[in-house]
Amino acid sequence: MFIFVFLIIILLAFYLFYKTKYFRSNRPVEKKWLSAKSNIALGLFVSLFGLNHLFFIAESAVNYIIAVLFTLYGAYFALVGFKKYKHYLPFAIEEAEELDMQN
Repeated sequence: MFIFVFLIIILLAFYLFYKTKYFRSNRPVEKKWLSAKSNIALGLFVSLFGLNHLFFIAESAVNYIIAVLFTLYGAYFALVGFKKYKHYLPFAIEEAEELDMQN
């Protein structure tokens, strides 16, 4: 399916975008927040990559097993990233407000 390939490319672009912002940021909490966002994008990328292989490329049992592992690992990675994102979001907002007040 073309939609899987399109989403995989978009998620890879988001991952690279957030990692670039992570390396350019000087704020410690914002770095953790951006890292969580990049974890979400990477997890969804790996998960969709596994789903793509599961539905369209898998021909043997080994291919099915690897595709399922990619899908589960990516979903777990995205879930952990989402939990980190929710945890660091209020602290990142507070950090940004403090820096705005100082300037």
